Amino acid sequence: MSARVAVVTGGNKGIGLAIVRALCKQYQGDVYLTARDEGRGQEAVQTLASEGLKPLFHQLDIDDLSSIASSAAFFKEKYGGVDVLINNAGIAFKVADTSPFGVQAEVTLKTNFFATRDMLTHFLPLIKAGGRVVNVSSFVSVRALNQCSPELQQRFRSEDITEDELVGLMQRFVEEAKRGEHKQGGWPDTAYGVSKLGLTTLSMILARRLSKERPNDGILLNACCPGWVRTDMAGPKAPKSPDEGAITPVYLVLLPPGATEPHGKFVSEKQVQTW
Repeated sequence: MSARVAVVTGGNKGIGLAIVRALCKQYQGDVYLTARDEGRGQEAVQTLASEGLKPLFHQLDIDDLSSIASSAAFFKEKYGGVDVLINNAGIAFKVADTSPFGVQAEVTLKTNFFATRDMLTHFLPLIKAGGRVVNVSSFVSVRALNQCSPELQQRFRSEDITEDELVGLMQRFVEEAKRGEHKQGGWPDTAYGVSKLGLTTLSMILARRLSKERPNDGILLNACCPGWVRTDMAGPKAPKSPDEGAITPVYLVLLPPGATEPHGKFVSEKQVQTW
């Protein structure tokens, strides 16, 4: 059987790079650092090589559907599937950014929700028995959830929300944000928060689907918060280093064979959080 393989999106810097570093040390199998920019990705691989680690590189732009499809085909061909998928790639506007809120909503959700969903659509069928899928979300997803209208909170927390319904809600947020009507629609004033709210909810929906469709495969899928980490995205004042931010995602990847929990949960500091 082919070697085991772990794939990390957005792996060239920040938390993604720290996750690759930790997996190179702790995971028994090939570890792929993927990045949109080939030059930056190869540079990151060289950085880790100088530390005595041996990640592999594959170019992958989650905002490009053809890049996702060709990457999925590559891993299927070479490894017969994927054992570990960490969806880490994401974006956030700086607090000082003056772009209109509607633009921020559209751009942020395009990557953090819709592109990550495209990754899951193409890669979930490739996840091997015993596999682990970790979606890097954020504690702001819980904060955004609690700032939604009671009606929206009820849907996001419900056990019967479907992927199609969730996609419709995310599209509705973007459209209302563009019209400046999102607050009347029951949404909070945070595009990043709503994008991660969507990702956490999607994780729960897909975990339920896996349990139903592949009950004997022992795949665990979770969303997690790495914490507030010093990265280009979160800024220099954050208390955690990237390596500290990698701890919870890597913990979820390395859950022992045969583990049944957590699955379909939101995890922070290695603990399941209330949703």
